[in-house]
Amino acid sequence: MTENSKNNESRKNGRREERKQAFYLLFEQIFQKDSMDTIMEDARDARDAEIGKYTKELVRGVEEKLEEIDGYIEANLKSWKKSRISKVTLTIMRIAVYEMFYREDVPVGVSINEAVELAKEYATPSDGSFVNGVLGSVSKQLEKKSGGE
Repeated sequence: MTENSKNNESRKNGRREERKQAFYLLFEQIFQKDSMDTIMEDARDARDAEIGKYTKELVRGVEEKLEEIDGYIEANLKSWKKSRISKVTLTIMRIAVYEMFYREDVPVGVSINEAVELAKEYATPSDGSFVNGVLGSVSKQLEKKSGGE
């Protein structure tokens, strides 16, 4: 394995863990209704969570752009309403949509794949394909917005 591929693998695993941490924090905020600063502080105190730079960027970005992110998700639901989506699945999709629209350093395909993997791990077996379908539709909207079509 070359040094470059080792660095890419390390970054990939690091980002995957930071996405999981962001998922935990954003999911918790749905129920706590506390500020993200309070939730992160509680996570550090209660479970010795190490909250990395990318995790902070994700949670703050999702928090800041939540209305827009939810708009993209809702616009791409077919025969569904956002209120019918599990909080787990919605949180996972919010992270992915944030990355897709607001993070130029993350390829769209990576955001979708990572969201599908999170859904497979934390949601129901069918949620992985649901997340894939919705985010695939969102990616087409992104292409149109950026002039790709």
